[in-house]
Amino acid sequence: MKGKFTFLGTGASVGVPVIGCKCDVCQSTCNFNKRYRPSGLVEMGDKKILIDVGPDFRTQALKYGIENIDTLLLTHIHSDHVAGIDDVRIFYFRNKKELDCYLSAETLDDLKVRYHYLFRPIDQLPTIAAQLKLHLLEDEFGDFKVNGFNFKNVTFFQGGVKVTGYRFGDFAYLSDIKDYDEEIFYHLKGVKTLVLSALRHKSSLVHFNLEQAVAFADKVGAEMAYFTHISHELDHKKTNRDLPENRQLAYDGLQVEIGD
Repeated sequence: MKGKFTFLGTGASVGVPVIGCKCDVCQSTCNFNKRYRPSGLVEMGDKKILIDVGPDFRTQALKYGIENIDTLLLTHIHSDHVAGIDDVRIFYFRNKKELDCYLSAETLDDLKVRYHYLFRPIDQLPTIAAQLKLHLLEDEFGDFKVNGFNFKNVTFFQGGVKVTGYRFGDFAYLSDIKDYDEEIFYHLKGVKTLVLSALRHKSSLVHFNLEQAVAFADKVGAEMAYFTHISHELDHKKTNRDLPENRQLAYDGLQVEIGD
């Protein structure tokens, strides 16, 4: 079964435009330079699978008409990827069932500290908190099923923080990647469409820059790579003119097909 992927957000941790910034990109009227925090929606048949739930999720859901989510996949614990977790409560209110959530043990440990109230017994709360049915991804590289579809998780790191990437069919989503084991390329073999973070032109201690992202995509052998987690240092149209046609910055609202 073929599906589609929608970029709900393609910005870096502070979003674009950046608060108080007067640079050309932040002052741009081009919609491609308006970037929510990074997140994506996978649609397979009638199932909707959300990758990350950052601080812009409520706005994203309203803008893109997201009325229901079947599953949540979390990449890691940074706020630009989990700070909207309270906003998934609406799906429990509406469906009266827990939302399946896949994540690493490291991400869960941090969530239990930061959002401790979500993990109390429901009868101890004055109101119903977000109800998540947790599924731990115990292997660094593993296979699992989501709503009957085959998924694969891959592991890499960002400044010492463990991050989980996801592959489904010939599509893979790897955000916030910096350090990785060479084994990752074995698990990405055959990927045709790769989503990869690329912060800016200059090097970063915790992110790929644009040159590193292009090199990684080339090593994977992806037919097409879309870059996300983009800072305000990259103008969309200018940057894409300078990139190969099959290595391009994504933009909020972009939809791409997922193969069988």
